[in-house]
Amino acid sequence: MGEMTGVQDVSRHKFASRASDFGNGPSAAGRIVEGIFDGQNMVDSQGQTYPVPANYASKSKLVEGDGMKLTITDEGKFIYKQIAPIDRRTVVGALIQEDGQYKVLAEGKSYRVLLASVTFYRAEVGDQVTIILPKNMDAKWGAVEAVIPKHLTDATVKDRMSPHDLGSDGEMMPTVGE
Repeated sequence: MGEMTGVQDVSRHKFASRASDFGNGPSAAGRIVEGIFDGQNMVDSQGQTYPVPANYASKSKLVEGDGMKLTITDEGKFIYKQIAPIDRRTVVGALIQEDGQYKVLAEGKSYRVLLASVTFYRAEVGDQVTIILPKNMDAKWGAVEAVIPKHLTDATVKDRMSPHDLGSDGEMMPTVGE
C-alpha cells in the first residue's frame, strides 16, 4: 500500500523490525507467528498485522512493544500469548474523549486506550486512570491498570477543603485573587 500511496507507516515498520528478532519456526499444532504488539494489533517481521482481541489485550494489560506469539491452529483458531513483556512504567491521568476515541491525558500527552478497558472498568470521562506505558520508548497507546472514579477524587478534594470553600449547595466555589 505504501508503494501505491507514497505514505509510509513508520510505527508499523518499527514494530516489524523488532519482530524480526523473534524466530518464526514451524509448529506441530498449526502455524506460529511471532511479532510485536502495537497497542491494538500484533505486527510480524514482514509488517503483516494480526488483530488482537481487545478483551484479551485489556485483560492481559498488553503494552505497546510487548513481544507476542500467535498460534494459528489447523482449525483456523487464533491463540495469542505474550512472550516478551517490554519494561514498563505507570502514569496517572484523566480520561478524555477526543475524535471519538477514549484517551488518557497524562504528562502533557494523550494516550489512546482500548474501549474494552474503558467499558470493563466502567470508566467515565473525567475519571483518574492509571495506565501502563513502555519504559524506554514513545507510545501512542496505554494499557489501563486502574480507574479512580471522578466522584471519589472530588470527594477527597472536598474532604480536604474548609467549609467556607463550599457554596450553599455543597459545590466547590472558586476563589479569586488569593
